[in-house]
Amino acid sequence: MRLLHRIGYYLGGFSIGLIILAFFFSGKKTSCAYFPEARVLKNINLKQYTLSRKAQESLTQLQLDTIAINYVLKNGDIDFGESQPRKEPCPEYAVYGGTQKEQELKIVLENCEEKVLIRDISIVKD
Repeated sequence: MRLLHRIGYYLGGFSIGLIILAFFFSGKKTSCAYFPEARVLKNINLKQYTLSRKAQESLTQLQLDTIAINYVLKNGDIDFGESQPRKEPCPEYAVYGGTQKEQELKIVLENCEEKVLIRDISIVKD
């Protein structure tokens, strides 16, 4: 068998495999969260969150809404230096992220087993 035929068979099988993979994974929300930050953010976003009294006051004072919180929790960065991931019973995390209003927010939260408690929200000053 000539080299050109081998390449043709290889590319044909490879393209059929890609089509089958696209068929199986289309419509599914598949994701890979390998790094610690991605795993923690995914875990936080799977749960419902509640706001502490201090966080509610911060929201009204900063004139923000829960859309800003959701945006930061989805696209933010966790500062593990400020966080306490081994704290019992609920690990504590500091999440930094920008909002659509170009504000940099810091959200301090407790990631409990069943829910997330947002303790504080503040604007980061540069």
